[in-house]
Amino acid sequence: MKTIQNAIDWAYEKFEAADLFYGHGSDNPWDEAVYLVMHIAGQPLDAGEEVLPLELNLEQTDQIKNWVETRIKNKIPLAYLMHRAFFAGLEFYVDERVIIPRSPIAELIETSFEPYLEITEVDHVLDLCCGSGCIGLAMAMYFDFIKVDLVDLSFEALEVAKINKSMYEFIYKLEDRVAIIQSDLFGNLKNLNNLNNKKYDLILCNPPYVDQKDFNDMPKEFSHEPEMALISGQDGLDLTRRILSEAANYLTDHGILILEVGNSAIALEAAYPHLDFLWLEFEKGGVGVCLLTKEQISALT
Repeated sequence: MKTIQNAIDWAYEKFEAADLFYGHGSDNPWDEAVYLVMHIAGQPLDAGEEVLPLELNLEQTDQIKNWVETRIKNKIPLAYLMHRAFFAGLEFYVDERVIIPRSPIAELIETSFEPYLEITEVDHVLDLCCGSGCIGLAMAMYFDFIKVDLVDLSFEALEVAKINKSMYEFIYKLEDRVAIIQSDLFGNLKNLNNLNNKKYDLILCNPPYVDQKDFNDMPKEFSHEPEMALISGQDGLDLTRRILSEAANYLTDHGILILEVGNSAIALEAAYPHLDFLWLEFEKGGVGVCLLTKEQISALT
């Protein structure tokens, strides 16, 4: 394993022969091998073929072997080994305090939410159940006129969100535009927002939505992610019901909620048969993301 090319080929063969699940940043063993080797070799992912003949030192080859063996034996997602994940083209720090970013909401950010809303009319955004903060921070970095509140119940997750905010704070002038708030959904926002008479033009929410059956059937890779960020009751909708019962109170008159429920979309439609869900479509893949207006949500209460 002298060169980067040798290492990628070796790692790929190991991954290809192993019983691994891909879905935390890559969807195949070749890309996973490339990510791992290029990271350890200190090369950018978009480097050209000219880097493939470069020789690795002993420390690098030992680390590659160790990570490949750990990935296979313990089924740890590569993003946790690298402490690195990508969302909307941006790099974020991750560890086992947060789930690994993979929401299709990234595509909405990259396309300025067209044709669903006029992004220039958005002033305040709430990233509810923010985890690593990737959704809200990406919003603040893509759109420098927007202010964002990152909200999560988990103090540990918010520590990761703080790391990610600090990575980009100076470059994107985030200090006064991004607030990090610990709250059980809207609980701690009541006093904060009422004091300032603040409501949100857009609420983005990727809450826990995995039902009990799906959770029991998940590949081992998911066991490294925090359970509280994945599972939400027998039908996956425990938190979603709470969100829909209160969200209208925190939206401006023209505000909208974009809510991700993944495979629990069928259960959600069954639970709210009179609600006309707009299910969003994604060119890069992804399902179970709906758009609801304040008017629609208000009609539920």
